[in-house]
Amino acid sequence: MFGISASNSGKAYLGPFFVFVGLLLLGELIAHFAEGYAAWPLAEPKYWIFPLQTLLCGALLIAWWRRYDFAWAMGHGTAALIGGLVGGLAWVVWIAPQEWFGAERRLGGFDLWFFGGGAAFQWNAVFRFLRLVVVVPLLEEIFWRGFLLRHLIHDPFDEIPMGARSWRAFGMVAGLFAVAHWGPDFWPALITGALYNGVAWATRSLGACVVAHATTNLLLGIYLFRTQQWGFW
Repeated sequence: MFGISASNSGKAYLGPFFVFVGLLLLGELIAHFAEGYAAWPLAEPKYWIFPLQTLLCGALLIAWWRRYDFAWAMGHGTAALIGGLVGGLAWVVWIAPQEWFGAERRLGGFDLWFFGGGAAFQWNAVFRFLRLVVVVPLLEEIFWRGFLLRHLIHDPFDEIPMGARSWRAFGMVAGLFAVAHWGPDFWPALITGALYNGVAWATRSLGACVVAHATTNLLLGIYLFRTQQWGFW
């Protein structure tokens, strides 16, 4: 499926995402096999896996930055505005189950106060917000909309312009995006994936997709801080 991954463009578009997912799986395995251990690095590996994801994936994004075509076809301002508005709508979709449909509040998850206050809290917050608002929107949109939405139309993907339309690719990317968020976020993720695909189609801009995703995550970060629903991390 990812035959282009051996090329320089493929490595740049796939690398950060797969390193991110690989570290996430590593954390899940450690937590599973170390269940019952008192030491937090084994019992709660997310508190070092997440910062590691931020550092490693951030470094990869910087290293490959010149290979990404953010394609501001209609101009930065208009595309970014569309992305921001859609990102706000996606945030509403994401919190709707808890706010209006009686879903259980998401109180478990990555707690910023895990290490207590002071410098530990500050560094925990910095890495977590960088991951949420900068690293994740970049690496996910580079993969989902920048690579896969085009790859499913034609390989090599970088011969296809951003925003090229295929309902098959649209549906598959939205569906896989939802599967990647399996659990209570599945249905919001399915709608959100479709919304972000729509941004790609409407603006023909990967940059606008990143803005949309970053806007959703920023609003979600503010929301979870106010409501203490750490499960949204």
